[in-house]
Amino acid sequence: MIRVAVLHGGMSNEREVSLSSGRQVAIALREAGFAVDLIDVTADLPALLAALTPKPDAVFNALHGQFGEDGAIQGILDWLGIPYTHSGVRASSVAMNKEAAKAIFAAAGLPVAKGAVIPIETLAAGDPIPLPYVVKPLNEGSSVGVSIVRHGDNRRAEVVQAWRYGPTAMVEEFIPGRELTVGVMGDRALAVTDIIAEAGVFYDYESKYGDGGSRHIVPAAIHPDVYAQAMDVALKAHKALGCRGASRCDFRYDDTNGEPGRLVLLELNTQPGLTPTSLLPEQAAHMGIGFAELCAWMVENAACRQ
Repeated sequence: MIRVAVLHGGMSNEREVSLSSGRQVAIALREAGFAVDLIDVTADLPALLAALTPKPDAVFNALHGQFGEDGAIQGILDWLGIPYTHSGVRASSVAMNKEAAKAIFAAAGLPVAKGAVIPIETLAAGDPIPLPYVVKPLNEGSSVGVSIVRHGDNRRAEVVQAWRYGPTAMVEEFIPGRELTVGVMGDRALAVTDIIAEAGVFYDYESKYGDGGSRHIVPAAIHPDVYAQAMDVALKAHKALGCRGASRCDFRYDDTNGEPGRLVLLELNTQPGLTPTSLLPEQAAHMGIGFAELCAWMVENAACRQ
């Protein structure tokens, strides 16, 4: 029987999300016929190495955020020679750095938002770009640390005071309209989902993971040309970063002046969530791929550099 170690938990701001993902994955892989060891990853690296001894046949990486999807754990697994799910070191590290990923997307001709990277302390002194705009950390996921500054908000000093994400921040034009996402499995895009955050226009952490925080409409009821464009851009972004396995691209779609509107690629997630409210499993199910089958496919496509 193939033995799979599922890594979850970790040390990032997304630890609780990762714990939920890992538990779901472990259940699914056992259902698919794998022998599963569920490993809660902490800052204790020797403990992790001990848990991976003897080496499993594959690692299912269910970690999110820093040290889990930024190339760190991928490098350790490459060094150990253990095949693992999702993208490798380079694609993971680039995708996690919003500035680097955005530069690659732009070079590939993909539609990205206008913006800049600024020292966060300068935000209190004035607006770096025209209002409204979004302030986001360079190396966080799940909308952690994201704020929207609008006309009349006067929130710049508050954002700076609450900042816990390093000396710099990315500021981007705020794109009105809808939140869309597209999952990719290998060499095909799955579907376009329209995400409706119940608390308002911003799909924040609570909207993503809280019960009833959002509604997902799959397939999205949008103009067919934009639907096809989103599928095409997601696959091109996956390939531009050199991703493998599964990924998910997030978009804003400005249809406020009618359709077809403006589609903007926000970011690519190399470690899509696998919680009960997650988007990739929902899209896979729409394509007739059950959750256990999806997780098994990820293990079957596990790889490492050695």
